[in-house]
Amino acid sequence: QVQLVESGGGLVQAGGSLRLICTASGNIFRVDAMAWYRQAPGPQGELVAKITTNDSTNYADSVKGRFTISRDNAKNTVYLQMDMLEPEDTAVYYCNVNGRHSNYFRTEFNYWGQGTQVTVSS
Repeated sequence: QVQLVESGGGLVQAGGSLRLICTASGNIFRVDAMAWYRQAPGPQGELVAKITTNDSTNYADSVKGRFTISRDNAKNTVYLQMDMLEPEDTAVYYCNVNGRHSNYFRTEFNYWGQGTQVTVSS
């Protein structure tokens, strides 16, 4: 099993900043792509940002230029620096981690964090 621990959410005024952190631990042979998703009230979620093992990144159009995703491979940790926050960024943010338990066939994994609430007041 793999455990993901998220931190860094909270309440902030519009224009402010927050930094989300997600650390993976447990039965990990290798971590591959890491990402942040968010879910505002309602059934749908969206990909916010994703980073690959070679630090290639992609972002939702709504956060480009304001959010930055990064990772520390030695710590199996992914970060999301969120600047110039807007009320529309209010959501529960989830980290998602892909990887492998071993180099044997069919040992890939995909895990979600528990979620952290981000609330941006106007």
